[in-house]
Amino acid sequence: MIQITPQMRVVVAVEPADFRKGIDGLARLCKEALKQDPFTGWVFVFRNRRATAVKVLVYDGQGFWLCYKRLSSGHYTWESSVCR
Repeated sequence: MIQITPQMRVVVAVEPADFRKGIDGLARLCKEALKQDPFTGWVFVFRNRRATAVKVLVYDGQGFWLCYKRLSSGHYTWESSVCR
């Protein structure tokens, strides 16, 4: 089970991710696009292009957890990558 504690840092990817990616692909995205180490134990949140689903990647010291949530209707509100 994933335990999210108040001390854990949450990193949210603003740009959509290719949701065909699994653990290895998203860990690579953490390193290359987000410039963060996926083995830190931080929570990494990614969305799909239509903002109808999210994937959460967490390393717990023994291995990675990858959680997926798809909305049955509607979409998530997501900040734009363009500064206003």
